[in-house]
Amino acid sequence: MANVQDGWDIMGNANGGYLTAIAARAMLDGAERRDPFTLTTHFLSPVPFGEVSMGVETVKVGKLVTTMTGVMRRGDRQLLRLIGAFGEMGEPHPQLVDTAPPDMASFEECIKRETDDGSFPVGLMKNLTVRMHPDDSMFINGGHSGVALMRGWFEFKDLRPLDTLSLLLATDAMPPPVFNLPIASGWVPTLELTVHVRAVPVGTRLACVFRTRVLQGGLLEEDGELWDEAGNLVALSRQMAVAPRG
Repeated sequence: MANVQDGWDIMGNANGGYLTAIAARAMLDGAERRDPFTLTTHFLSPVPFGEVSMGVETVKVGKLVTTMTGVMRRGDRQLLRLIGAFGEMGEPHPQLVDTAPPDMASFEECIKRETDDGSFPVGLMKNLTVRMHPDDSMFINGGHSGVALMRGWFEFKDLRPLDTLSLLLATDAMPPPVFNLPIASGWVPTLELTVHVRAVPVGTRLACVFRTRVLQGGLLEEDGELWDEAGNLVALSRQMAVAPRG
């Protein structure tokens, strides 16, 4: 059993990255490994807070990687289905990283994402501090940059050190980049989220950048990069979500 706690939600439903981290913890325990390497989550139903059960199954045990599947349920209802590969993250050398950290304003210059703006309650912000680049935060006051880009900083309010599980949460904690387009605003429910963990993070804070390049057929994709305080690329993500419908 696991407990989906209140205060990790958006509009009353638990955040997808938070749920993925809960499921990954159970899968890591089953695999007897330390780190998620890659994890794909399909979201089958919204999840309010309360008890859930996790079923895990070992697909293959290798020397370096254990592959697992997982199912989160509440009663007879399936909430999430996952497949992932787990192991122990190695040293970051040698490496080829043909990208760079986002062009980011300082933490103090960035705009704080609030718990509740009066119309779109984000309970997740009771436990997290998320600050957005000023150029990407105009949607808060009804404006739009015209670019589906969201840059910002992520950390826990209690300033706990980051680990590879916390990266799963961080990939889904920023506002969607499409909020910066002149389209209808509203809920953007995630259908599928894939995270590739690339390194054990250093410090308590992440620099994040998320982009949407394709929005069509009522669906959108969102690609993310997470960078730690040492300048290491620590995770990549991609999700498919339903476009906001107002």
